[in-house]
Amino acid sequence: MAFVDEANFFVKAGDGGNGCVSFRREMYVPKGGPSGGDGGKGGSVILEASNRLQSLIDFRYRSHFKAERGGNGQSKDMHGRNGIDCFMKVPVGSVIKDSETKEILAELVADGETYVAARGGGGGLGNAHFSSGSNRTPRFATKGKEGEERWLRIELKLIADVGLVGLPNAGKSTLLSQLSAANPKVASYPFTTLEPQLGVLQFRFSEPCIIADIPGLIEGAHEGAGLGHTFLRHIERTRILLHVIDVAADDVLNDFQIIENELQSYREDLLDRTQILVLNKTDLVDPEQIKETVAAFAELGFPVALISGLTGEGIPQLKDLLEDKLEELRRLDSQALQDASLVGDAE
Repeated sequence: MAFVDEANFFVKAGDGGNGCVSFRREMYVPKGGPSGGDGGKGGSVILEASNRLQSLIDFRYRSHFKAERGGNGQSKDMHGRNGIDCFMKVPVGSVIKDSETKEILAELVADGETYVAARGGGGGLGNAHFSSGSNRTPRFATKGKEGEERWLRIELKLIADVGLVGLPNAGKSTLLSQLSAANPKVASYPFTTLEPQLGVLQFRFSEPCIIADIPGLIEGAHEGAGLGHTFLRHIERTRILLHVIDVAADDVLNDFQIIENELQSYREDLLDRTQILVLNKTDLVDPEQIKETVAAFAELGFPVALISGLTGEGIPQLKDLLEDKLEELRRLDSQALQDASLVGDAE
């Protein structure tokens, strides 16, 4: 199944039903007055986030969504029925924008969270509303209001705890398969990953986390070069960046700097995320050379993990490091919430 992470679509809410013009004509009710009922409210188009979806593939086959029109009012003061809402399931992490202005209208980041994309029109009033001392037989009613309609754009930003970034063929897919039960395509040529891949990493003592493997970045990715630029948005919500580096490359430090520059050019605050440098393919390099590389990276202040995605060496230690880092971030979040609560109580 193809991975689709952006699409344009049209929403049309239901129009309100028209009010009714009617008069009572019943036995033993002399001079019956107006009895026209109101029209029903039109249905709305509502987006609902769901953890069961991971792609916007459904929008490839359907781009128009319409809710039901409200029913017209009827005689004997009977109101028309309300139109049925149109519910659309979208993946958690969806960003809804105005198609023309690109203004962000909503971000659905929790399962079950909803956004009313188009509101249904109100129902018209029946002639029973317009009876007065000077006009006891009103022969008019109002029409239902039109439901909202517009073109919207939906973009998906995957919600993952850990994002894998690096140059093509650095071994990100192999690492994902080692850390989780995911089975991404692995080959000995660049750009084997053509779309983001997700995996779930199970820990011994903590809650599991979601890992996203982003297609390999190259120099100029933030300007559209290569494949990774298309999916850079998917690391915006990650809490930890695993920077996977081929330790057997000719210029390891330069490879690291290329990715750092691309992340900064795309969104500067990405460099503020917790980063772990993963030196991969240690089975191909002399131990002395590895020591020199580790010493060079140690000066940058990032935690460094040595692994071999092929043999599995260093994977358990990397899992432990990730578990510790995530627990640390969760404690900081908990403390921040407590501090905010105390400030609120003081005020």
